[in-house]
Amino acid sequence: MKKVIQVIVDILAWVLLIIAFLITLMVFASGRNNGIPSLLGYMFMSVQTDSMAPTFESGDVIIVKGVDDFYKLQEKDVITFYTFVEGKRIINTHRIVGVNEEGNSRSFITRGDNNYVDDDLPVGASEIIGKWTGKRFKGLGRILDFLQTKTGFFVCIVVPLAIFFIFELYKFVVALIEAKKPEISEEEAEEIKRKAVEEYLASQKKDAEKDADKDESDADSGGDKEESGDDAGTDKAE
Repeated sequence: MKKVIQVIVDILAWVLLIIAFLITLMVFASGRNNGIPSLLGYMFMSVQTDSMAPTFESGDVIIVKGVDDFYKLQEKDVITFYTFVEGKRIINTHRIVGVNEEGNSRSFITRGDNNYVDDDLPVGASEIIGKWTGKRFKGLGRILDFLQTKTGFFVCIVVPLAIFFIFELYKFVVALIEAKKPEISEEEAEEIKRKAVEEYLASQKKDAEKDADKDESDADSGGDKEESGDDAGTDKAE
């Protein structure tokens, strides 16, 4: 049972290590990808508003993949792109509702599924980050946002990794101590068992002898008392 628990603990520790490693890669990759966590060409986006509800909602995580050929994009595709809102450059994810083509240039008219009007600015090919894969993870956006903060990275990545390495160091030290212990041969083990049995039997024998001596002593005390009683009776009769 102890070995089974040890195996389970080891598996959980390695799973934790792998997850922490993948999240670390995503977080560091986001620094080179305009703050967008990415892994193997896939980007993990935290949804901030309900403009695309009910397709996906605030607090969800969606997976976006980079687009190799912008001419393959068409109406009803959901794309992630850079745009300006109130003078600030932001990242948005909306559905294509129209395509503008003028010569060799191409731009897209977009709108949120929960909006009633199109977005103010058309989206050019150079502003497109990627296309939504259709995959979403409900409610994980807040976790992703927290992981991208210094506190979140420390609590969820640094601390678990430190615990893992301390645990592995403890196992190494225990294994080292066990390896330095002198090995006992089968003959020595049998001799130890034999001596233990002999000591146990000797102890039992000693206890038995003590009990016998006590019984004999009690019997002698009883005889002395009876004799004293008889003498007293004789004196009275005189």
